[in-house]
Amino acid sequence: MTEPADQMRKMFEDQMKMSQALFAPISGALPAPGAAPADMQQWAEVGTKLQTMWMQYQAERLADPKALVPYFDPARWMALASNWYRQMPIAQVERQQALWEEGFRLWEEVLGQYGLGPKAAEKSEGEPDLPRKDRRFADERWRTHPAFALIHQTYLFLAERVGEMVEHMEGLTDQQREQLRFTTRTVTEAASPANFPMLNPVVLERTIETKGENLVKGMEHLLADLRRGQLSHTDASAFKLGENIATTPGKVVHETPLYQLIQYTPTTENVLETPLVIFPPWINRFYILDLNEKKSFVRWAVAQGVSVFMVSWKSADAEMKDVVWDDYVRAQIEAIDLVRDRLDVPSAHAIGYCVAGTTLAATLSLLHKRGEADRVKSATFFTAQVDFAKAGELLNFVDDQQLMAVEAMSPDGYLDGRYMAATFNMLRGTDLIWNYVVNNYLLGEDYPAFDLLHWNGDVTNLPAKWHQQYLRDLYRDNKLVQAGALRVDGDEIDLGNVQTPTYVQAGKEDHIAPAESVWSITDHFAGPVKFVLAGSGHIAGVVNPPDAKKYQYWTNDGSPRSLEEFRQGAEEHAGSWWPDWIEWLREQAPDTVEAAGKRMPGGDGDTVIENAPGRYVIAR
Repeated sequence: MTEPADQMRKMFEDQMKMSQALFAPISGALPAPGAAPADMQQWAEVGTKLQTMWMQYQAERLADPKALVPYFDPARWMALASNWYRQMPIAQVERQQALWEEGFRLWEEVLGQYGLGPKAAEKSEGEPDLPRKDRRFADERWRTHPAFALIHQTYLFLAERVGEMVEHMEGLTDQQREQLRFTTRTVTEAASPANFPMLNPVVLERTIETKGENLVKGMEHLLADLRRGQLSHTDASAFKLGENIATTPGKVVHETPLYQLIQYTPTTENVLETPLVIFPPWINRFYILDLNEKKSFVRWAVAQGVSVFMVSWKSADAEMKDVVWDDYVRAQIEAIDLVRDRLDVPSAHAIGYCVAGTTLAATLSLLHKRGEADRVKSATFFTAQVDFAKAGELLNFVDDQQLMAVEAMSPDGYLDGRYMAATFNMLRGTDLIWNYVVNNYLLGEDYPAFDLLHWNGDVTNLPAKWHQQYLRDLYRDNKLVQAGALRVDGDEIDLGNVQTPTYVQAGKEDHIAPAESVWSITDHFAGPVKFVLAGSGHIAGVVNPPDAKKYQYWTNDGSPRSLEEFRQGAEEHAGSWWPDWIEWLREQAPDTVEAAGKRMPGGDGDTVIENAPGRYVIAR
C-alpha cells in the first residue's frame, strides 16, 4: 500500500472515532425503545399519517396523466453537472488527498473549540468563532452542539472548494463555465444540511417539541404544492383582486383578444395634458404596480396629476398559439393610439417594464422608421434590457438543448407559467426555494400573508411561439441591437434611430435584468437618456413608494461611458426614485388640463366595459 493511501486510511480511522463520539448524543434525541407508551403511540400515529398522505398522493399521480412534467427535478441538474465531473480537479487523486487533508484540519479546528479532538483546547466562554459564516446557519443552535457545527462547516467548506474547482477547470468556453457555475451552485444549495430534517438542529428541536406534528403539517404543505405544481410562498387566500390588491379605481375602456386597456380615475382637479400608458410584462400580472394603497405606483402617479392607462395582458391559452413578438409590438402601438384618440392629444408618455420594455424599444424604433415617432412624447424603462450580451444567469437556459426542452413543454401552443416561475426561483434558490422548504415543509410553519410574494406566485402562461422567438432571437442571438437583424411587422429594427427622450431605471441588485445589461440602452439610443440606478432588485427596486423611505438611488449628471464610470461619479439620494421620475416627466410636457370629459372614465356619455382591474387579470 502506498504512503499516501496509508495517510488517508489513518485520517479516516481517526475521523471515524471522533464521529462516533461526537454524534452519539443526536441518536438519543428521538424517542428510544424505552420511552413512555403515550409518546411511542404519538410517534407511530405521525408515521402512519405521513405514509398515508404520501401513498394517497402517489395514487392521484398515477390517475393523472397530465401531471406537470418535472422539468426542474434536481436529478436533471445533477446529470448536467456530471457531464463535467471527470474534468474537475476533484477527480484527480492528488487533489482528493489534498482535499481530505484540508477537511481533516477543519474538523480539528472546529472540534478544538469545543474541547474535543487531538487539538482540543480549553473551551472559551460564549459562542465558538467558526471559520465560515452563512445566514442559512445563523441560528445559534447550529453552533451550540459540536456535531451541528461540524456538519454545516464541512458543507460550507466543500461547497467553497467545489466552486473554486469550477473556476480552474480547463477546456471550457465562457458559456460552459458560466453554466457549470450555475449548475454547481444549484446542486450545492440543494445539498445544504439545513434542507434535511435529521441534520438541521432547528427542525429536530421543533419535531421533538411537537412530537412530529410539524412534519405532518409540512407534508400537507408539500402535497398541496405538488398538486398545484408550484412552490407556495404565501397564503393565497389572504388576497382578492379588486378588494385588497389592485384596488386603484378605474375602468376597462377597451379590450382585444390580447389585452385590456384600463384607465384610472383622476384624483386631482387638473392633470398633465399628455397621458401615460404603462406596459407591464406579460410574464407576470400587471398589479405589481398596484399592489395596495401604500405600495401602488399607479395610485401614486394618479395622485401626481397624471392620466394613467394600464395594459392588462391576457394569460395565454391554446387560442394564442400563433401569437408572436410582432403582435405585442403592434399591441403597444395600438394602445398608444387608443389613448391619443380617446383624449384627443397628439402624443402619450410610455412605460415599459422588463420584457415589455424590451418590446417598447422595438416599438419606438418602428415608429421612428415610419416617421411616427412624435406619437410617444417620452419613454421610461423599468429594469428592461435591449442588449443581452450580459443578461445574467438566464443565459444558462438558452442553449439548443434547453430550448428544445422548453418547446417540448408547450404541446398546446403555450408555456405553463409555473415553469417560468420555477426558473426565476432557481436564480435565487436559497431565498425562493430552500428557505420555504425548511420553513413550510420541515418546520410546518404557516404561510405569511405577503402581497408581493402572492403576486410573485400568481403566474401567467406564455405564447409558445413568442417565447421561443424571444429566447432565440434576443437572449441567445442578441439580434435586437444588430441594426436590421430583426424585422417587426415588415420593417427592420434599428435602435440607433430612436431619439425619444428616455428615462432608464435599473436595480443595483437585479438578478433578472442585471444593471450592467440595462445600462446598455444608453449605448444604443440616439436621443437624450437619463439613467438612474435604484437600490434593491428587479421588483423592490421598482416598487419603492416615497412614504416607505427605503433604499436609495443614484444619478450622474455627467457623461459616463459605462456603468462603472456612472457609479464612480454618481450622487446618492435617500429613498425612492419616483419623485425624480415625476419631475423628469413634467419637464417633457408640463402643460395641464382639467380632469373632465373622457379624462374621467365612465362619466356621462362614456361607454366602458367594466371596472378595474378587469377580467383578464382575474382569469386563471
